[in-house]
Amino acid sequence: MAGCRASVDLYDRPVARVFSGIQPTGDLHLGNYLGALRQFTRDQHDHDAVFCIVDLHALTVPQDPHELGRRTLDTARVHLAAGLDPSVCTLFVQSHVHEHAELSWLMECTASVGELRRMTQFKEKADKAPEQEFVAAALFTYPALMAADILLYGADRVPVGADQRQHLELARDLAVRFNHRFGDTFVVPAAAVPTVGARIMDLQRPTEKMSKSSVSPQGTVGLLEDPASITRKIRRAVTDTEVEVRYDPEAKPGVSNLLTILGAAVGEDPAQLARRYQQYGELKVDCAEAVVALLEPIQARYAELAAEPSRTAAILAEGAAKARAVAAPVLEQARAAVGLLPR
Repeated sequence: MAGCRASVDLYDRPVARVFSGIQPTGDLHLGNYLGALRQFTRDQHDHDAVFCIVDLHALTVPQDPHELGRRTLDTARVHLAAGLDPSVCTLFVQSHVHEHAELSWLMECTASVGELRRMTQFKEKADKAPEQEFVAAALFTYPALMAADILLYGADRVPVGADQRQHLELARDLAVRFNHRFGDTFVVPAAAVPTVGARIMDLQRPTEKMSKSSVSPQGTVGLLEDPASITRKIRRAVTDTEVEVRYDPEAKPGVSNLLTILGAAVGEDPAQLARRYQQYGELKVDCAEAVVALLEPIQARYAELAAEPSRTAAILAEGAAKARAVAAPVLEQARAAVGLLPR
């Protein structure tokens, strides 16, 4: 499907725009870096890059207010420590740009109940919740907010993991429907799924994705974790009862996960790497050393940022102003398109 171009002059730009957001829930881990953050640092040099800490999305489940604020700042610092340069990209906090919440309502009015019901993540989370557990209505409607996040910035490309592809497809459908009903307003975005390191699995449960909310802490490698702890976790990673080192995600998920991590860390093909190893132990040693070396500069940069809190706050404030300059005209065009009076 070709991307529809909005009539806002703001979209007449020499390079494509990329947008992505990460929730400030849980500690960011190796999978977040290899699957998303590292790609962000590359995108900022080749695209008009906009990155967002999506704190409003975090509210779909109960949060401790003080903890949410702390994690929001920590998540921003990790983005910067990973290599985002605020002089060439935009980094901001979602709730600091009110246009996100406003456009979300228009997207809810554009989406159907049936479309939202089909969202796999909602069904999985709602079905797993105990009967007495509070399930917020926002958990059902937040794909509309995600669509608003993307469409506000006229994003041409949206880096997403496989588990978010369905939500991006909904954003595309809503953009097309809105444009058809009210005239060209939104750019229809395309997905950008990384081919290397896009899906890092849990070290103890290699058939499950490494997750910030994992019930298997020994299977998750935090970006700010102590090197000795990282090494222990990787050396204790689940493999299998065979002895052959080969890349076969279906038959050998644990070994394949280690090869994927090593390959992403050193920039080589996992299947080719497998040919160098005769034993699992050697693979684990090299994998641990590669991950520790990969994260060392990130951890050092994070420590610098944490020692000067006002610096991160200033970067986020500047980023919100830049984001609002893009988002406000888009929201006003969408408001006018549906017949809302000008303010």
